[in-house]
Amino acid sequence: MRPLGTGDPIRLGPYRLLGVLGEGGMGKVYVGQDHARTVAAVKVLRPELAHDTHLAQRFVREALAAQAVRSPGVAAVLGAHTEGGRPWIATEFLAGPTLDQIVDRHGPLDDTRLRALAASVARTLGDIHAAGFVHRDLKPPNIVLTATGPRIIDFGIARPEHGLTLTTTGQIPVTPGYGAPEQVLGRRVTPAADVFSLGAVLVYAATGHRAFQGAHVAAVQYEVVHGEPDWQGVTPEQHALIAPCLAKDAAARPTPEQIATAFAGPKKAAAVWRRGPVADAIKEREREVRELSAPLLTTQTGAAPSRRRLLTGFAAGGAVLAAAGTGTGWWLMRGGGSARHRDDLFSYPPAARTPAARLLSADDGDYIIGGSPEPLWTAAGVSSRLSPAPLPVRDVVIVGNPVSGVVALNAVDGKRRWSAPAMQMTCRYLSLSDRLLVAADDHGTLHTFVPSTGEPKWTAKADAKTLLTADTEAVYLLTKDQRLRAVGRSDARIRWTVPVPADFRGKLLPRSVAHRGRLVVTTTTGHAMAVDTRSGRTEWTARDLAKDRYLFPAVRDGVVYLNGRGLTARRISDGRELWSHTRRHYYDSEDYEWSRPCVYGDMLYSSACDDYGYPYGFALPAGKQRWDAGLAVNGNDHPIVLQGNGVWLLDGSTVRTVSKDDASEVWSYEIPFADDDDVAFTAAGNRVFLANAGSLKALPVF
Repeated sequence: MRPLGTGDPIRLGPYRLLGVLGEGGMGKVYVGQDHARTVAAVKVLRPELAHDTHLAQRFVREALAAQAVRSPGVAAVLGAHTEGGRPWIATEFLAGPTLDQIVDRHGPLDDTRLRALAASVARTLGDIHAAGFVHRDLKPPNIVLTATGPRIIDFGIARPEHGLTLTTTGQIPVTPGYGAPEQVLGRRVTPAADVFSLGAVLVYAATGHRAFQGAHVAAVQYEVVHGEPDWQGVTPEQHALIAPCLAKDAAARPTPEQIATAFAGPKKAAAVWRRGPVADAIKEREREVRELSAPLLTTQTGAAPSRRRLLTGFAAGGAVLAAAGTGTGWWLMRGGGSARHRDDLFSYPPAARTPAARLLSADDGDYIIGGSPEPLWTAAGVSSRLSPAPLPVRDVVIVGNPVSGVVALNAVDGKRRWSAPAMQMTCRYLSLSDRLLVAADDHGTLHTFVPSTGEPKWTAKADAKTLLTADTEAVYLLTKDQRLRAVGRSDARIRWTVPVPADFRGKLLPRSVAHRGRLVVTTTTGHAMAVDTRSGRTEWTARDLAKDRYLFPAVRDGVVYLNGRGLTARRISDGRELWSHTRRHYYDSEDYEWSRPCVYGDMLYSSACDDYGYPYGFALPAGKQRWDAGLAVNGNDHPIVLQGNGVWLLDGSTVRTVSKDDASEVWSYEIPFADDDDVAFTAAGNRVFLANAGSLKALPVF
């Protein structure tokens, strides 16, 4: 850090600026102190950029989006101002060394500290991903070690999958040696990229050297894509845990939750940061922060050092780390404000963890091949035939009830958690990054709730008739007068409203998708339309894709998959057809029509239908057939559900379960009092949730 210089402001909002923490291409980060002597890191755009409308808007957008991330493993946000003058954001000042500083000065971490580091950072990544974000730049300098554990900082290039990155032209979008192969190659980045980065961080923390090395940047990046990590110094036990994180194939990497479980240490593992040389370094930083924030007794000669002396001392010692550039949890208080605003209607806890049920095993005698599973639990009279399909949201399952409105049941035992009677269940309900549930009342007003507890949050008067879908930016709905509307998730304001084309009016299906800046809606008459999620402008349409079946979309990696006369893949940006599958009847010249497409990872499932449905699985993105159920089921438009090792199919009054590997039928479950129009099912957490005749059952998974 260094003292303020010419051109540096003296104050930003409630913060008196004391020195410069650092600076980059977009702006500076200062150390500031408010009236309560709270020390903060204050990030501000450079003066020459603050008047650039495009860059200022990007600064605001990133801040608005990143406020969704709430986690104890990231730096808290204390305040912000983004309108007029110089936009700034104040974040928690972290007193502690970075991981690379510790390894450089004290050597690699021992196994206990390595495990504690891995488990803590993995849990934080889980929270970031649960909010719909990918950090994209996890590396040792972006991990601060504090007395309460590791904290992830610098979300300068963090963004949703289809969001914008706050970088300047020409910046390398990934740190060489820590970015995943898909980042190096410029491909779509998913949460798995952060898992790769964590693996590279753990190699460095365990050995003191990088996992991928080379004489220059291009050589390092080549090793990331094609080479093997340098495992020298990694124990066999550590190798077994870290190696899966560094898989070249993103789909082969473990989830943060799996990593946290695998690296879990003893109950008091967090205490490792409060003893030894790491703890001593943390205490030294904390002392320096206390001195910096203490009031200076200028009337007594020698009573306290000057601010300049303190800042110079910090610079010489490499001392205090701030959350410089961090975007996570940014809370915008327009026109200024205090930290209390962080707890208002737009502040909510991280997504709850999903309590996964145990997978059943025939080898252990849990079930008999060809038999019928016993439900894990049954909740009677909780739903209605008019209710949308059950919606699992981490530790609860949401259903609709004509009296109780929206009801949340415990996913583990089916017991009622909470209900919202004023909500109109036929409007549908949606999960917002698993952190909020949104529903609508009879007047079309949107209401949001914390899924686990039912705590109400923001509302928005939107005249909603049907909720269609949501992405990280907005909730998309159909109004009562048949218009499409977008309502912002960060401010509950209507972003845009557009009319629906005449041949779409009154025919829209409530199964839309929003992906990479496009909202795709479909109709009961076989039409599809994509609109720009930022403006509502129509980008492309495709008509008469289906004759006898409803049209449903599914998305993955910038491609939308549609059923109908053909099972087609279209580029979501412009609707260009990439491939199509058709199936000809055995007994006439007509083609089958395809049922609802369902995407799970790199597999697409759908059925070629007439009166019966013949389920197939296709590998993505090429669409090559990889799986054939080898049986005929009722030709309906219910989803094909993948959970555990089975593919679940509805066949009239029977749920059939087929192995996803060899397509052998494993078991079937007879639905009592079944009516095909009164059945809905979905799955999560190693449970299949089946709604029928007002009841909800949770079935086990093998």
